[in-house]
Amino acid sequence: MIKFLTKGILRDRSRSLFPVIVVTLTVAMIILFQGFLTGIMNSMFLDSAVVSTGHVKVMTRAYHEENQLLPNDLALLNAEQLGRELNREHPDYFWTPRITFGGLLDVPDENGETQAQGPVYALGIDFLSPGSRQIEIWKLERRLVDGRLPENANEVLLGTKLASRLGLSCGEIVTLIGSTMHNAFTTYNFTVVGTFKLNLGPVDRHMMLVDISGARLALDMENAASEILGYSNTLFYEDRDAVVLRNKFNTNHSDSTDIFSPIMIALRDANQMGTMVDWSDGAMAIMLVIFLVIVMIVLWNMGLMNGLRRYGEIGMRLAIGESKSQVYRSMIVESVIIGFIGTVIGTAMGLGLTYYMQEVGLDYSEAMESLISTDIIMSNVFYAQVTPELYYIGFMPGVLATVLGTMLAGRAIYKREMAQLFKELET
Repeated sequence: MIKFLTKGILRDRSRSLFPVIVVTLTVAMIILFQGFLTGIMNSMFLDSAVVSTGHVKVMTRAYHEENQLLPNDLALLNAEQLGRELNREHPDYFWTPRITFGGLLDVPDENGETQAQGPVYALGIDFLSPGSRQIEIWKLERRLVDGRLPENANEVLLGTKLASRLGLSCGEIVTLIGSTMHNAFTTYNFTVVGTFKLNLGPVDRHMMLVDISGARLALDMENAASEILGYSNTLFYEDRDAVVLRNKFNTNHSDSTDIFSPIMIALRDANQMGTMVDWSDGAMAIMLVIFLVIVMIVLWNMGLMNGLRRYGEIGMRLAIGESKSQVYRSMIVESVIIGFIGTVIGTAMGLGLTYYMQEVGLDYSEAMESLISTDIIMSNVFYAQVTPELYYIGFMPGVLATVLGTMLAGRAIYKREMAQLFKELET
């Protein structure tokens, strides 16, 4: 029976083409909408985690209290040992030390005299260690505008805006003027080997990236780190897991009487991100439910109209002796087949569009240029994200709503009287 009905659907385009197109487009829209929402929220959390917060991060209690001042005199000591312990105790996360510091960047001329100066916000990141995933999570291969990635401790990357403001190009020497971990005056020469653009609004206006070994040499921070950041191996932020990990670590390692004891915070604890995390979960659920309800109503109505349009065919089938239950069941099976075909095509189309938006994104840099707040780090480019649920989420509205519409319309079959049927056939 299914084979027979499928042949009929494929051969009679007037009966199947429009419903399949509607289901296909609707399912594709659902998948793209869900993928885009998921991508936007996870991209925002990941950008914030990469630049500042990590999914979780460890620092001293004193550094946490004064973190806005970048107090490296309160940094973690024996950072390498603590990092190894974290990797051993929590293998679901990968851990990386970081030094965050500020200073003045001096650009000398050919005579060694100051040509230009500007403030710099610098991050010492573990680029060069074997197995480090920092280049991956920073997406530097994509975001590199000019030059190459650092290969030595004294090589740095500058944000394009900072490099342009100071008139710097690849290969030039710059001098960092700042203070060491012990609050002593320091100067250190770095070689600019590349420029990058993070597309994170105002975040990268004064940013410099250097390998953590170079930062330790410049700031006299051997085996020390401002923070140790942890990221889930999947790079997907799970708030519940992060909170459980934070509470477990603080119970076992943190001492409230010692200002230099380590303390762990989750992403939700930094820069008012907790409100954003809670809001995103609720907002995504509400928007998806509303969108699914609207889509199901549209498909339901399509199934209803398609059933009403076929009253003449239904009457003829009843007149030649087919029972009402047989006609009703065949219409439901037809709607299942149409919904399934449309859903499969729509899922493939939606996944293709979502994957394209995952790679290319939607750039709205001009709108972000006017923002000056850096409390919440937000990308200038929206990227979608292909997730496992996108492979099946379209089947609920695509098949179920079409079948429900057909079932509602098919109720009229049982109300047809033979006398009324023959009267219709006579006309």
